[in-house]
Amino acid sequence: MTDRYAAQRRALINRMQERGIRDLNVLRAFELVHRHNFVPQAVAHMAYDDAPVPIGFGQTASQPSLQALYMQLLEIGADDRVLEVGTGSGYQTAILALLARRVFSLERVPELAHQAIQRMRELHLLNVKIQAFDGTVGWSEVAPFDRIIVAAAAPSAPQPLLEQLATKGRLLIPEGDRRRQTLVLYERTARSFRRRELDSVAFVPLVGRFGWEREDEGGG
Repeated sequence: MTDRYAAQRRALINRMQERGIRDLNVLRAFELVHRHNFVPQAVAHMAYDDAPVPIGFGQTASQPSLQALYMQLLEIGADDRVLEVGTGSGYQTAILALLARRVFSLERVPELAHQAIQRMRELHLLNVKIQAFDGTVGWSEVAPFDRIIVAAAAPSAPQPLLEQLATKGRLLIPEGDRRRQTLVLYERTARSFRRRELDSVAFVPLVGRFGWEREDEGGG
């Protein structure tokens, strides 16, 4: 069967390389997971634009080159257990599944969580578990996690997520107000956390018990 999106997908990978993505495992994962299968048919023509894409329920799928950058910063290993906060369409979830041993993903919007579960089944990604739940409280039953990636902005890193990070683990999260944030990388040591501020970013609010109380628009 002809892959009608092959050229567009290759152009997106080239764009990622231009933006400094050098991790071959990350680039390969983005080649293997086809984004057009994770967006509504009405916007499938936008699937390989390096831009956010609406996925319904007031949510958006994030810019692919930024997702790739964040995965590169996390340095995800093949034996890692990863927690993703904000499943969205499941696109990033599927890519994480190719990089890590196990992926646990939390999505606040039940309809999106159910759609993502179905997509994981269709792709035979058996190392993924998705739950419709408040991502700000984490997933204590299956903690600790070697890597945690948060796909929405919080005033500060939720304490439950920090507590569920394994020693030598990394957590990446946008921190700030509703309009503008700073991407922050936490690394857990035996006794404390190292906190490193990275780029300025703009994410939708992380809604939940340890995030924002309500939102005007959502993201995934």
